[in-house]
Amino acid sequence: MKYTKQEARKRRHYRVRSKVSGTAAKPRLNVFKSNTNFYAQIIDDTTGTTLVSASSLNLGLKSGNIEAAKKVAEEIAKLAIAKSIVDVVFDRGGYLYHGKVKAFAEAARENGLKF
Repeated sequence: MKYTKQEARKRRHYRVRSKVSGTAAKPRLNVFKSNTNFYAQIIDDTTGTTLVSASSLNLGLKSGNIEAAKKVAEEIAKLAIAKSIVDVVFDRGGYLYHGKVKAFAEAARENGLKF
């Protein structure tokens, strides 16, 4: 059976989420990308709360390209470090570790997050 691009991503995401979970000590860094924007949030799965979030939409960027992903990573790292969050678990959201997701992860590491 052939899956659409969105269905395949959702299946990958379910598979990843069955293994990746964030705690208060090591929350989950989740990414989502739409056609026009890039979103990231740090989530504590034990309480189900979002601790920190950032997006290209909030930063006033007009597109969700690789440069926007890097700027979102810088912003979320800055906000996380301000809340004393350094160690996180990276959840790529079912996306392949390539392009925007890879640029985001590398920029987040460069700005102080450890995963």
